[in-house]
Amino acid sequence: MKLCFALCDCPWTPSVIGRCFIGWLIGFCCLVFAHPSFSEALSVESFSIRARVSEQTLLGEDAPEEFEEYSVSANIGLPWKPATILGWDVGTRFMASTGILRGAGEDALVVSVIPELTLGRKEGWFTLDMGAGGALFSRHRFGTQDYGGPFQFALTFGFGIPLYQNLGLGYRFLHYSDAGLNGSETTGADFHMIEFIYQF
Repeated sequence: MKLCFALCDCPWTPSVIGRCFIGWLIGFCCLVFAHPSFSEALSVESFSIRARVSEQTLLGEDAPEEFEEYSVSANIGLPWKPATILGWDVGTRFMASTGILRGAGEDALVVSVIPELTLGRKEGWFTLDMGAGGALFSRHRFGTQDYGGPFQFALTFGFGIPLYQNLGLGYRFLHYSDAGLNGSETTGADFHMIEFIYQF
């Protein structure tokens, strides 16, 4: 009972929430990769190459600088069997990506890992996905814009459609933000991206 009251009285500041999220992400990774039965069942579902095509803001404030991002990603299916609902498979996967973020004449390396929920048709590989994870920036200041720090929360939503055999085309929305962990003067950014997908 005392523990419950202590948790309720805990000051849930952005810093505390950020640490809890990082702890959850680390714990989730340990759960997936630590046991051989999990790691042996992991499979690469697809690779993609993507580029930003629009800077329309959906979340947060408008970014004061313009950015470009070019990246490659791998979608790694997790070992749990997907559920089937009305002909749709509901599954889980990791999206791991690395790329270059360019803005105000500066470049940064960006690496991200995002756990995702997926929704796909059984008779094809049309897939919807959404997830929340983390990203690391090698630089967080670009001209007048400060992302706040090297660690960023990453939110994503996307879909892919088949084009020819194993090749597909997709759209991805990606949002980076420090969620106020480093103060109120920081600004994130939204990325609308086109993906070229190779499906295994």
